[in-house]
Amino acid sequence: MGRIVASIDIQNVVQPDCARKIDALVDTGASHITLPNAWRDRFGSFAVEEAVDFETATQEIAAGVVCGPARIQVEGFRVIHSEVLFVEMTPVDGEYEPLLGYIALEQCGAAVDLIGHRLLPVRHMDLKSLNRAP
Repeated sequence: MGRIVASIDIQNVVQPDCARKIDALVDTGASHITLPNAWRDRFGSFAVEEAVDFETATQEIAAGVVCGPARIQVEGFRVIHSEVLFVEMTPVDGEYEPLLGYIALEQCGAAVDLIGHRLLPVRHMDLKSLNRAP
């Protein structure tokens, strides 16, 4: 299995000068854009900051802080306004590995091409669960 890394611009809507361009690992098993707590101060104070518990891939429960709204642009895709999750991360070789989760991928219209190891644009938003009257 290959790795897909995407470039993302993240900006605090309340403090537009608090922005950062990052590279994040595409992780369809993660819900949120997940960033290290060590970067939280770089984004200033968000309008909403809420402590949450989350479950990791190893089924451990840990604490994090969901912050927003944030202006987010995954390179090559439309701008969205959503939230980011800050968690404790341990750097590997001095580098953190932020995650790009499925909520932002769906919102910005990106699909994962597992064969080509890249993100592709989705032609249409997925609203198939809407019931239409005949």
